[in-house]
Amino acid sequence: MKLLDGKICAESLVADVAVKVNGYIASGLRKPHMTVILVGDHAPSESYVKSKIVSCRKAGFDSALLRFPETVSESELLAAITAINADPSTDGLIVQLPVPQHINPQNIINAIAPEKDIDGFHPTNFGRMTLGQKAFRPATAYGICKLLQFYEITVKGKHCVVIGRSNIVGKPISIMLSNDFDIGNATVTLTHIETPRELLLDETRRADIIVVAVGIPGFVTEDMVKEGVVMIDVGINRLENGSLVGDVDFTRVSSKCSWITPVPGGVGRMTVAALMINTLMAYQNNFDLT
Repeated sequence: MKLLDGKICAESLVADVAVKVNGYIASGLRKPHMTVILVGDHAPSESYVKSKIVSCRKAGFDSALLRFPETVSESELLAAITAINADPSTDGLIVQLPVPQHINPQNIINAIAPEKDIDGFHPTNFGRMTLGQKAFRPATAYGICKLLQFYEITVKGKHCVVIGRSNIVGKPISIMLSNDFDIGNATVTLTHIETPRELLLDETRRADIIVVAVGIPGFVTEDMVKEGVVMIDVGINRLENGSLVGDVDFTRVSSKCSWITPVPGGVGRMTVAALMINTLMAYQNNFDLT
């Protein structure tokens, strides 16, 4: 068993971004700029945002964090997004999810200008990605692809099983791994909560690569996988004792894996690295750079 170390991969990708940024700055251009909107005092969101700001600094970006109270209205939040959309000094915009229950997250996602949508959630970007066209790809799914690419994991022609069909991970990674991208061309089965247990087991036991994102600690067990499987664990679950675990029973399953992501230190780091890559692309688009 070998670890798909997201920390090592992410640091390499961000360092590559920084080299490109330094070249652009040397030619007289401004730094790329990312703006993050954070609503309320959600502790995990605070942690995610901090990681993004730190990565911006390492990549050579400028960044801004706009905080709003839990009580902010949807109209006020939409007004702030509209203002940032019109600001030519901001290349990429993220609204950290989740937002409070009185705010419709889809309205927020749809309000972000597609050319600044570095999370890749806007219908324009999601649709273009689905069609195999140039677009900002959803960051977590894109990060998974970059991780597989970094460790030279063969995807073409492999049987991949995705467990979970969220718009953030499951749906986009199933599309990206099956599409004709630089990493893809796999045969993908997308499973979800309504997949019968017998069918799920049949699929996972034949899978060469499994991506799981269901938010259930230890959901994937040793009896569900074959020897040599590549396991991508997207889950981050905090137990009562405060420890973080994934959706895979790591101790028992890892012994059967050729490669597996750790939790923490796996996919989470890659999500942030993908955001840096998307922000650089937004910046390059703004200045008509290749």
